[in-house]
Amino acid sequence: MARLALVQQQHNHPSLSILPSSLSDFNGTRLHSQLQFKKKVSQPKGALQVSASGEKKILIMGGTRFIGVFLSRLLVKEGHQVTLFTRGKAPITQQLPGESDKDYSDFSSKILHLKGDRKDFDFVKSSLSAKGFDVVYDINGREADEVAPILDALPNLEQYIYCSSAGVYLKSDLLPHFETDAVDPKSRHKGKLETESLLASRGVNWTSVRPVYIYGPLNYNPVEEWFFHRLKAGRPIPTPNSGVQITQLGHDLATAFVKVLGNEKASKQVFNISGEKYVTFDGLAKACAKAAGFPEPEIIHYNPKEFDFGKKKAFPFRDQHFFASIEKAKSVLGWEPEFDLVEGLADSYNLDFGRGTYRKEADFSTDDIILGKSLVLQS
Repeated sequence: MARLALVQQQHNHPSLSILPSSLSDFNGTRLHSQLQFKKKVSQPKGALQVSASGEKKILIMGGTRFIGVFLSRLLVKEGHQVTLFTRGKAPITQQLPGESDKDYSDFSSKILHLKGDRKDFDFVKSSLSAKGFDVVYDINGREADEVAPILDALPNLEQYIYCSSAGVYLKSDLLPHFETDAVDPKSRHKGKLETESLLASRGVNWTSVRPVYIYGPLNYNPVEEWFFHRLKAGRPIPTPNSGVQITQLGHDLATAFVKVLGNEKASKQVFNISGEKYVTFDGLAKACAKAAGFPEPEIIHYNPKEFDFGKKKAFPFRDQHFFASIEKAKSVLGWEPEFDLVEGLADSYNLDFGRGTYRKEADFSTDDIILGKSLVLQS
């Protein structure tokens, strides 16, 4: 029998001092902002406007890492009853840097937890049907067969909001990617593409969000962290080929997810979500340095075909142009990115890496191979 637990936390935390920043407390979600339910009026940057949809019973598949941590807080502040479905291997709540004891206590006293494995389809069906939910946010779904049992268990579901990926698009010379572009059924994200097809075929009210690269505090994918490690160590930044490959990073995924909730215009739609501007690989290295207060780095260009790195990844991005238009989300949802690139990188650094926290230890082994050959060629 599924067990739905109200999570009560003890709050014996040491006081944390935030690094100097022009940004406010835990800007990853702009938790200080007042949520607006009335006619839009002039608001300070970061204020979140959403349509009134009443209190909902919301299930988040996942929710203890990165985007889910921010999203769950926003939804709780809106007054929704939020349940996290996880395997219970990670703490259900954790106090975030810059988050007050009061805010954390309020959040953790309201969040609910349903412990289980989403691949245990019988358990998923029985537990979800017993509890009943109005809305599902699927943050960690990868395959369509993981979604079907959720739909079976919740025949009266009002909305299914899915985190897909811009990685489903077919590689093209014509950029940016639009939501109507051709997709690649053989991409490594084909499971997400098949999930979108399943949702469309089942006739549910669904929305799919396709982020490009995501960054920000608590990012478990070492994107900006890769650059920060090298900048802190005073090392050059090895960048593949010319370094002018154009890519795109987004910081504001959680707020976009909230914009979708109860929004009729989002029904059965796909939205690209990322930052406003695009950036080259070299430009990103410089932006990371500027955001974290380091000197502009030395950038070393190399030809990846001249090296054998084994299974190690020498650079955190696809070695290609990869970016998408966010105009549809802006015009249809009324969503706007809250951060420019440097501001968002500063937020990530000040509230995460700059505090001595990161997901992976520094590994410069591939850098040393590249730099070693570069020195030989120079000599």
